[in-house]
Amino acid sequence: MQSIAARIAAELSVRPEQVEATVGLLDEGASVPFIARYRKEVTGSLDDTQLRYLEERLRYLRELEDRRAAVLSSIAEQDKLTPELERDIRQADTKTRLEDLYLPYKPKRRTKGQIAIEAGLEPLAEALYADPTLDPEAQAAAYIDADKGVADSKAALDGAKYILMERFSENAALLDKLRRALREEGRVVSRLVAGKEQEGAKFSDYFEYDEPLAKVPSHRALAILRGRNEGVLSIALELGDEAPAVGAMHPCEGIIAQAVEIDNQGRAADKWLAEVVRWTWRVKLLGHLETELLGELREGAEDEAIRVFASNLKDLLLSAPAGPRITLGLDPGLRTGVKVVVVDATGKLLDTATIFPHAPRNDWDRSLATLAELCSQHQVSLIAVGNGTASRETDKLAAELIKLCSGQTMQKVMVSEAGASVYSASELAAKEFPDLDVTYRGAVSIARRLQDPLAELVKIEPKAIGVGQYQHDVSQVKLARGLDAVVEDCVNAVGVDLNTASAALLTRVSGLNPSIAQNIVDYRDQHGAFQNRKQLLKVSRLGDKTFEQAAGFLRVMNGDNPLDASAVHPEAYPLVTRIAEETGRDVRGLIGDSAFLRKLEPARYTDEHFGVPTITDILKELDKPGRDPRPEFKAAEFQEGVESLKDLKPGMTLEGVVTNVANFGAFVDIGVHQDGLVHISMLSEQFIKDPRDVVKAGDIVKVKVMEVDIPRQRISLSMRLNDSPPAAGDKSESPAERSRARNQGNKHNAKTNSQAKPSPEGTFASLFANAKKKR
Repeated sequence: MQSIAARIAAELSVRPEQVEATVGLLDEGASVPFIARYRKEVTGSLDDTQLRYLEERLRYLRELEDRRAAVLSSIAEQDKLTPELERDIRQADTKTRLEDLYLPYKPKRRTKGQIAIEAGLEPLAEALYADPTLDPEAQAAAYIDADKGVADSKAALDGAKYILMERFSENAALLDKLRRALREEGRVVSRLVAGKEQEGAKFSDYFEYDEPLAKVPSHRALAILRGRNEGVLSIALELGDEAPAVGAMHPCEGIIAQAVEIDNQGRAADKWLAEVVRWTWRVKLLGHLETELLGELREGAEDEAIRVFASNLKDLLLSAPAGPRITLGLDPGLRTGVKVVVVDATGKLLDTATIFPHAPRNDWDRSLATLAELCSQHQVSLIAVGNGTASRETDKLAAELIKLCSGQTMQKVMVSEAGASVYSASELAAKEFPDLDVTYRGAVSIARRLQDPLAELVKIEPKAIGVGQYQHDVSQVKLARGLDAVVEDCVNAVGVDLNTASAALLTRVSGLNPSIAQNIVDYRDQHGAFQNRKQLLKVSRLGDKTFEQAAGFLRVMNGDNPLDASAVHPEAYPLVTRIAEETGRDVRGLIGDSAFLRKLEPARYTDEHFGVPTITDILKELDKPGRDPRPEFKAAEFQEGVESLKDLKPGMTLEGVVTNVANFGAFVDIGVHQDGLVHISMLSEQFIKDPRDVVKAGDIVKVKVMEVDIPRQRISLSMRLNDSPPAAGDKSESPAERSRARNQGNKHNAKTNSQAKPSPEGTFASLFANAKKKR
């Protein structure tokens, strides 16, 4: 049997030695970001994506090995472990296969089959199975024994039937065949539960739904499973005709009969044996396999939903920061007013106010005056407007404020409020602002996430940020693990300013935990700003191992050593010094000298510790030390006068911000408090498989309004600006259908469309229902 390392290596198409070396580092406590950046020679330059996969598979395969050992031990204790069985168990490559093999030996409560064996009916079962020419009634008569609970021949035959049913249902090879058939040919069927039409209207696309199991996309799988959980839908897994002609076998019964070599030739026991086969499927296996395969469907759908969520989260965390500028944060509201805060360039709270420019008070002029005074007093250069209730009205107020303060350069930006209320009520916010009203904390979060989205969003539980679909329907453990990995990767890819980072941000740095992160902040508060990375070793509980993991990701700007402001790890400082000495330069002279650095050959400076990959990275870092991988800041401009759904007209071309990307398309905020959907077929003139090939969360895009459904709060958009909206009253097909019809020349696209169920119109409509409404 392949070792764990060899198996993962084959899956990743890398060498086993690379995997073994990486496993060693992980077992020593090294983080994925640290390994990916600073141990390339050890791992053979495995990237962070490969490392995350390796980490996840290592966890699964180790659990499999632990379970394998327990199964072998259990069967050996029963003195039933044959060489053939041991071989099969050791070769089992999945948990499912392992459990199939263990099933006959797994301790279980007394079954009807076991009771029948205890009643002495096993010879009857064996005889009829081995020789179908025997007459069941005549054979059963010899086993009637009231003292053993066998009152008549029928009871004897029923007992024999249970014995064979249990034997067949515990046949690992048979289970494997049935699974394969259901996976390849089975269909997922959902139906409306009687009387739930009104209650389950949002699931109307799945009232009469039928789709091959192998083709059900993740969002549809999670939708029908949610419908079942809410009692609206019933779900079944079907193969072939579920109501076969009289005398005909169900396809799965045929598989069972063939596997156990039962063939109805009209012999005396053939009818009884056919009944055993039928009961084996209907009573023993149907429910078990249906539950298992629907569980597999859910698991696959969850994995895909988590992958989509993680991808969107990564894009959002790595969206462009506006930078360290004094910012006015506005958290819009109507009756309760607009909460106003001013934060300095580092995010420190400077001032607060509450204004009432909107209904019912309509105190517009006084609100403007208050804002103008704050902007003048604090020299504000950015205005962050939350995108919740009354956001467009507040955006107008900000526009007038900019005109009023014409001598002061200011820029207004609409900012997503997703998760701001979660942060406001969190223990972290209470600790940071113990005397500040919860409503102002939200405004602070809005202002800070404009300055630096990553630094602020790490304070919020990732799933509360609102860039996923069905996040409450998936495994919360897997979701948290996946999203935490994304946050860790993003934070370490950007790097953290040691002297300004919050404890929440520091916690996400490689090697650090909440306790050490807080100790860093406490040390900084007591002793002032860090002057160099070495000072970290003076922080309580931060030892050499933690320093090794974290130091490269922590930046000390304008400190004692210029390399401390870069991603060059302290362990490589002697190497940089050697390069400087051999080239006749000092370290400061090397930094930023692109022309000179490009002439250096990495291979010339390799030694037993550092190879070409690491030296190449170091030279790139010296060229642009501490470079930020995030894009340049840009802001979308929402069209004046377009503030609600009733302002939208088909054919309008608008600018918007991508808020969420799903497998079926992208949601875009165009400033009307309801995101519109650009279906995947309308993202590009070319056929695309993955919307992320075209857009990502945070992108600013131009879209055309195709349809507006005010009663159902749905907006259809297109990024194909040459598309024409449907004629008024034309409801014969959805925009997605019309778009696909224009793409029929693409065979793959045509094939995909021909297999799509339910109808694109129904699916398209259901997607809108899941769009998250703004607060």
